[in-house]
Amino acid sequence: MQLAPSEIWFVCGSQHLYGPGPLKQVAANARAVAAALDDSPHIPVKIVFKALLTTPDEITQLCLDANADPKCAGLVLWMHTFSPSKMWIRGLTLLKKPFCHLHTQFNRDLPWGTIDMDFMNLNQAAHGDREAGFLHTRLRLGRKVVVGHWSDAEVQQRLGAWVRVARAWHDWQGARFARFGDNMRQVAVTEGDKVAAEIRFGFATNGYGIGDLVAKIKTISEKSVDALCAEYADRYTVARELRKGGARHGALRDGARAELGIRAFLVDGGFNGFTTTFEDLHGLTQLPGLACQRLMADGYGFGAEGDWKTAALLRAMKVIGDGLPGGTSFMEDYTYHLSPKGHQVLGAHMLEICPSIAATKPSLEIHPLGIGGKEDPVRLVFDAPAGPALNASLIDLGSRFRLIVNEVTAVKTPQLPKLPVARAVWECRPDFKTACAAWIYAGGAHHTGYSYSVTTEHLEDFAEIAGIELAVIDGDTKLRDFKTGLRQSDLYYALAQGLRV
Repeated sequence: MQLAPSEIWFVCGSQHLYGPGPLKQVAANARAVAAALDDSPHIPVKIVFKALLTTPDEITQLCLDANADPKCAGLVLWMHTFSPSKMWIRGLTLLKKPFCHLHTQFNRDLPWGTIDMDFMNLNQAAHGDREAGFLHTRLRLGRKVVVGHWSDAEVQQRLGAWVRVARAWHDWQGARFARFGDNMRQVAVTEGDKVAAEIRFGFATNGYGIGDLVAKIKTISEKSVDALCAEYADRYTVARELRKGGARHGALRDGARAELGIRAFLVDGGFNGFTTTFEDLHGLTQLPGLACQRLMADGYGFGAEGDWKTAALLRAMKVIGDGLPGGTSFMEDYTYHLSPKGHQVLGAHMLEICPSIAATKPSLEIHPLGIGGKEDPVRLVFDAPAGPALNASLIDLGSRFRLIVNEVTAVKTPQLPKLPVARAVWECRPDFKTACAAWIYAGGAHHTGYSYSVTTEHLEDFAEIAGIELAVIDGDTKLRDFKTGLRQSDLYYALAQGLRV
């Protein structure tokens, strides 16, 4: 994944009213909670107890330190006792890192028979976190609130979901995406304001001539191509004609050379993802489908036809889902099965579907493409597995961005002997007609990030951190209410900047 080192700071709030003895106990308890969270299998990023904060100056300095620390991906805030929230105003207005508010308390059960005022004064997160929550709301700060005892697995899972998202947001800050060629001609949804995206999201997208890529590909040695072709033979079921000595082995070598060249270009430039377009292939022998598939499997974001927003979204989803079961891929709603017995979507693309979602060992094949005007491209062919999944789309509405999510249920793929591409088949929630209409009303793109590992909760947290609208299409969606929600969001986001004063 080439992820930069990251950690989450655990910060506890209190005040000097309680005296040095209780504060010492508060600090010890906070350290214990942070250590337990760090040990949790549900939380993939290191949790570091950073400080017990009791004054405005301490709070401000810690927020400035968090901003400046390249490893800090976010903060978890907890008020063990009562921390008057006016102390937090200066620091939180300066804080640039995301934070999660953990509403918990050190003890799980109340010792009913022995509770006295010393116990009450020491264990009043119910009091302190409400004070903190008011200020967060008063400052109109986007955050996630997780409620429950810190030892509860469900609490750790919800916190872990946010931690994954914070790490993905951290990965976006300063991320670079390369566009080889420009946008597919005349297409609207894959365009967008790259300046606005860098301001809002922190990543940069720039174009690079296909000639620069071809020059890099030409530097690849035959020995490197030999080694990669051997890896293909070991990992995939390679069609006979593509094997060493086969009639089309040269095409496989061209695909391997393209993969090595693109990979070298991305590594040398420190890129997190890239786009291609079949309308700009000058100097390439074939559309680099296999290369895109394998680079996605290694964690790179990808978008076809110049779709830089989907490339960036896919990278974020890859980071969120890293280590979770399932996989994540670039996807396109390609065509429909509209039988009265059940409506289904056949998702695919020309070539570029990530093998991280393959149900079985992929087959490495070569077939005509009929588009792009180049030689027949090599590609991995496979079916995606059945199970719960989602499609997500990031769109640019001109004045703002919107993230659209549709929860789906993937089903077993029917036999498709004449469709030599990777593919998935799914049923939309709540149903095909409602979901598709809602997607279109929301302006969702035809390209998506398709995932078995990323959840709606993850993307809700991501939209909250990014400060963008989230439109969810799930089992509870009613089209009339969904349309009303879109109209209300238009009004809210038109006014939101003024409301943040």
